[in-house]
Amino acid sequence: MDFGFDARTEELRGALLAFMDEHVHPAEAVAHEQREKLASPWEVPPVVEELKAEARRRGLWNLFLPDEEHGAGLTNLQYAPLAEITGRSPQLAPTALNCAAPDTGNMEVLAQFGSAEQRERWLRPLLAGEIRSAFAMTEPEVASSDATNVRTHIAREGDEYVVNGRKWYISGAMNPDCKVFIVMGKTDPDGADVRRQQSMVLVPRDTPGVEVRRAMQVYGYEDHWHGGHAEVVFDDARVPVSNLIGEEGGGFAIAQARLGPGRIHHCMRLIGMAERAIELMCRRAVSRTAFGKPIAQQGVVQEWIADARVTVEQLRLLVLKTAWLMDTVGNRGAHTEIQAIKIATPRAVVDILDKAVQVHGAGGVSQDFPLAELWAGARTLRLADGPDEVHQRSLARRELKKYL
Repeated sequence: MDFGFDARTEELRGALLAFMDEHVHPAEAVAHEQREKLASPWEVPPVVEELKAEARRRGLWNLFLPDEEHGAGLTNLQYAPLAEITGRSPQLAPTALNCAAPDTGNMEVLAQFGSAEQRERWLRPLLAGEIRSAFAMTEPEVASSDATNVRTHIAREGDEYVVNGRKWYISGAMNPDCKVFIVMGKTDPDGADVRRQQSMVLVPRDTPGVEVRRAMQVYGYEDHWHGGHAEVVFDDARVPVSNLIGEEGGGFAIAQARLGPGRIHHCMRLIGMAERAIELMCRRAVSRTAFGKPIAQQGVVQEWIADARVTVEQLRLLVLKTAWLMDTVGNRGAHTEIQAIKIATPRAVVDILDKAVQVHGAGGVSQDFPLAELWAGARTLRLADGPDEVHQRSLARRELKKYL
């Protein structure tokens, strides 16, 4: 395994670091000020569109998509260090580069499984950053970590599908630019194969019977930066059969294909968040005095900083190995490593952020520093894309099979 980055990756890293220093980080305070003056908290601050225009001008656009026809054509290993950099400002940077979830996963689905008509209607404007989208799978009535549990019904009636169900924590759905949902539900709820009961359909937001009911909070945050996490009800929402993605019964397989890259993207951004936390922790430690000496001279703080550095370097290597495997043997071949990073990364980054909060004292839980919001986002990723325990169970079974 050679993790030496190629010339193109190094060029993009340099360009992205410059973009972050010159535009993204200075825009953080501006975006907060602009948001306070908007009529709705869900409106996008004007500076975000300015960042998007500048990112496109610099060639930092759709870097996540390996499909050269639609994206930058980067491998997972090439994109990994770029995703890490964007994690240092997760509220602005991924959106500025058109590399924000859930649009990234939805674009990958459309590029890989969508029809020519679907790609023209939805993928093209998503790639251009003209609209946003949402992925509707999680439901409040069932344990949605098991996708076979979903109850939303997608029934065919003539040349239409009729969608009925209730979803929640549908990321991005509160954004006024969110124009379409990819909805996962059951087209064959009584089918013998529980993994062939599900299908995915495209449901435009303005479809009669679609109600974005409310924003769900995440540790008290509504996550205005990413379009929130909504409860959405589909009540006899009708769409043409041409809105089916792939084939009937293919929803479970499509979901698995979508989640693999999404998990590694999350983990790389988390490492960027951890790097931001370490930087803030060190700056705070050398600038604050307690009991007659700088906090940086306290043994326990030095321990936290050292452990954080070691942890980040370990996590980065594991994630880069996973990216390399995904490129060389495919997502299925990298399954164990994808689960490993999904278990290890959020857990460890939450701990680093927690120590950074502690070093900041009251400031750490305030709105004056990004740590509290970063902590909430990182802690949520121990649930999103499958909770830790599901991945631990599957990973343990794979290990045990070697001895049976």
